Amino acid sequence: MLNLIEEPIKKTMKKHENLAEMEKQIKIDRISNLPWDVLDAILVRLPLRDAARTSILSSKWRYKWTNLSQFILDDKCIHNFISDKASRWIEIRKIIDQVQSNHNGPIEKFKLAAYCCPNYTDLDQWIRFLIEKGIKELIIQEFSVIKHFKLPDSVFCGPKLSHLELYGCILRLPSSFKGFDCLKILQLSHVLIISDALEHLIRNCPVLEKLTLLNLQNLAYIRIYNPNLKYVKIDSAFEDICLEHSLLLASVDIRMLPKNRGTTLQHPEQGKVCTLIRVFGSLRGINRLSLSNQFLEFLANKDVPERLATPFNSLLALELKEIRFASLKGIAASISILRSSPNLKDLLVTVYPCDEISKPVMDLVTAQLQSDFYFDQLKVVKIRGIIGTRIEWEFLRLILAHSPVLESMTIVKFRGERFSESFLQEVERASNHVKFISLAL
Repeated sequence: MLNLIEEPIKKTMKKHENLAEMEKQIKIDRISNLPWDVLDAILVRLPLRDAARTSILSSKWRYKWTNLSQFILDDKCIHNFISDKASRWIEIRKIIDQVQSNHNGPIEKFKLAAYCCPNYTDLDQWIRFLIEKGIKELIIQEFSVIKHFKLPDSVFCGPKLSHLELYGCILRLPSSFKGFDCLKILQLSHVLIISDALEHLIRNCPVLEKLTLLNLQNLAYIRIYNPNLKYVKIDSAFEDICLEHSLLLASVDIRMLPKNRGTTLQHPEQGKVCTLIRVFGSLRGINRLSLSNQFLEFLANKDVPERLATPFNSLLALELKEIRFASLKGIAASISILRSSPNLKDLLVTVYPCDEISKPVMDLVTAQLQSDFYFDQLKVVKIRGIIGTRIEWEFLRLILAHSPVLESMTIVKFRGERFSESFLQEVERASNHVKFISLAL
């Protein structure tokens, strides 16, 4: 009889024990007990300011955010009501100080992209700290002002660097520099560097794939010798350029800026007249090409061939920027590249509006209209910024008359009303399937 009474009591007690255990499990902070690599993967996906707010959760969380593997310091880290540039840097320095005081382990990525006026002594010390932490991605982007600071030599001892972006610094290679064995992406913006140093830097990055050079100072020539390079973008002033030793280049974007007066070539052997053949004659793998009018004029310093002996057989997309239809050199180089691109599919032309009429350009384009050649693969054409001059129309006629598979042509007019589609349909063309899209700015 006693057993019959005790058995239900034991079951009831066991049930309560199970419920208590469940409540205990619920109360356990499971997130805090996650492995650090999992927590880090979660927190680095938050804006740093939000990650820092986790410090109020408990004493266990107080310094977790300071041990992240990635730090992105941007305007989101600074209160909106702080507008003074020096005061904004003080806010960033507070973050840097906490990280330096509490961080354990590696830092893989650091990005600074905030409107501020950095204290360059602070920045120098921070960069040294990052190199000691085995940084892989070091990105220093635009500040509010450019005040060139000397990049610490320790940067060139970063064996794990795979992505390096620098802004507004003086870059001098130390004599001990042997190269960046892991660097795949390099971007220099408003950096002061001499031509020899730039050449040496690029040459000694054996796995470099992407190179971007923006508004560099003190350059006379750009010599890119890197057999692994696939992407190049240059928006800067220079007097000479050499790409011939980078045979894997697939995408090239070059916008040439006016050179400061009084600058002389630092390498006399680089002072040869630069021609279309010398710069692009050996680059057979390019599939995307973007060139500005000033650079096209630069390429046409010597007689421009109707087409290159070695055509751009891989070129699928061509952009011609800031084209001046009064520039004989620019138009001659443009037509030569077009005629050297048998597999071109997409063409984008942005026009620098100009009312000036050039008879030599008119004669050149008119002569091309009579030539027996075709853009056999060209399907999409976009032309922006025309104003409706006769030379512009002759160029449009040239494209339409020599593009048998053209599918669409977009024309954006800079002044006045857009061209009517009925008017465009009357233009003689090789393809009967062209869809015209006419717009006005």
